[in-house]
Amino acid sequence: MASLLQLIIFSFFLPCLLICSVSSNQTPKHYVVYMGSSSEQNTEAAESDHLQLLSTVIPRHDRERISLINHYNHAFRGFSAMLTENEASELSRRDGIVSVFPDSNLQLQTTRSWDFLEGKSEAKLWNGWYHQHHNSSYDVIIGIIDGGIWPESPSFRDDGIGEIPTRWKGSCMEGPDFKKSNCNRKLIGARYYNVPHTSNYGNKTTQMRLDKSPRDTVGHGTHTASIAAGAPVANASYNGLAQGTARGGSPYARIAMYKACSLDGCPGSTILKAIDDAIKDGVDMISISIGMSSALQFDFLEDPIAIGAFHAEQMGIMVVCSGGNEGPDLFTIINAAPWIFTVAASKIDRDFQSSVLLGNGRTFQGSAINFSNLTRAETYPLAYGRDIAAKFTPISEAMSCYPGSLDPEKVKGKVIVCVDTFPIVSRGIKKLVAEDAQAKGLILINENYKSAPFDSGAFPFTEVGSTTGYKILKYINSNKNPTATILPTAEIPRQKPAPVVAYFSSRGPSALTENILKVSNFPIINLTEITEIRVFNLFFIFIYVPFFSLI
Repeated sequence: MASLLQLIIFSFFLPCLLICSVSSNQTPKHYVVYMGSSSEQNTEAAESDHLQLLSTVIPRHDRERISLINHYNHAFRGFSAMLTENEASELSRRDGIVSVFPDSNLQLQTTRSWDFLEGKSEAKLWNGWYHQHHNSSYDVIIGIIDGGIWPESPSFRDDGIGEIPTRWKGSCMEGPDFKKSNCNRKLIGARYYNVPHTSNYGNKTTQMRLDKSPRDTVGHGTHTASIAAGAPVANASYNGLAQGTARGGSPYARIAMYKACSLDGCPGSTILKAIDDAIKDGVDMISISIGMSSALQFDFLEDPIAIGAFHAEQMGIMVVCSGGNEGPDLFTIINAAPWIFTVAASKIDRDFQSSVLLGNGRTFQGSAINFSNLTRAETYPLAYGRDIAAKFTPISEAMSCYPGSLDPEKVKGKVIVCVDTFPIVSRGIKKLVAEDAQAKGLILINENYKSAPFDSGAFPFTEVGSTTGYKILKYINSNKNPTATILPTAEIPRQKPAPVVAYFSSRGPSALTENILKVSNFPIINLTEITEIRVFNLFFIFIYVPFFSLI
């Protein structure tokens, strides 16, 4: 009887499943059609041929879809258009088509540091710069494909920089908040893109929220541009920490920004267009701090960054990409094609520590950036999350400072201790949970605490490892009235060992190229860089290190 009932239910739903499947296959989505290396054909003729190609697979009643969203014809050939799955499949079988793949949505990845790196090199310095490269670096043009740029940042002043190289063919696009005058001899180019992209949450095609301006509204593009080629900015610091001169790796190089990203992400088809434009404009190097989860990596023939970088390399242009932030597990590296210089993050010889002082006089070093007003003169009641849980709250949630898990009456005025057993709840959220309950401070036990220090602002916060955390919990359990305080952050110079690969940096080998070793973990955290007109902290520097073959 049960089998008969199952058969009836299956027979009822099967037509619906088939109809839904067919409907999905016929819904137009944004596809990239890659056709290999560029030809001598002019742009207008190539566009005409591509439109003719589209007309052979798109039916007449849908002729409004016979249009090109993006067209690639300088470094490589191809286009992007709205196609159904069946149309894309048919196109992929045509002569001259290398691959056809859905447009993917990729994500943005992101003073003392350069002096540290120079100290590790054998190059002779002159006035703090590489004398042998000082003059030649004026003519180096770095194309940054990212989320835009904030041109008023002092990192992009053109003081002392000569005329723009005559080989530069790019442009400075205007927008409501960006004028041609925002470009100068340092920031010599700025482009933006605004194209449709298929939503990840369905088949509906939506317009991504890309402002019609090269201006950076996220902060990431300004950050990567200043790190690569920011001009020297004296007396930079972050509220007094890391004081010194902030500068990029090549402070006299030129910058060209290609805004291909927004808070919604970075369409692969737009990244391809930006690479094609950058090559046409005359850049010498392209920096791309964009990628996706290592679990979702494409074959190289369907990877927009790998495709664009391959053709850039063929034309003598180095492409540098971020390696990902999914470490320390193996096989998590991204952007690992052999022709890409892949980089990751490591620490320099500077650390930021926020000490925990217990009522018994013991002091433990934690990792954080906080500017609290607490001092050694006074300690406060110390409590573990499980002992200050709200009613009907699972102990496991209270131990982790899960939102809604703590009793404000029990928390108020105390320094609380939580364990990072729910990593999906960020440090920022845990800090807000403690702050909202009027805690005096938060000690977070996190085995990954050696990653980039968390900036908690004025709220007393610090992170410690499991060994130190065990000692603090033992003190709580063995004392009737345990107390503690969290001291403001202190800068610790000349930290050893250094450099050290950051815990969160993705590790190789690549699942796609296991026979190639990427020697690339040289970028830096715990540094100062200029973003907009403020100084930010804890980001990465991109140093470009080649791969080595193990064959």
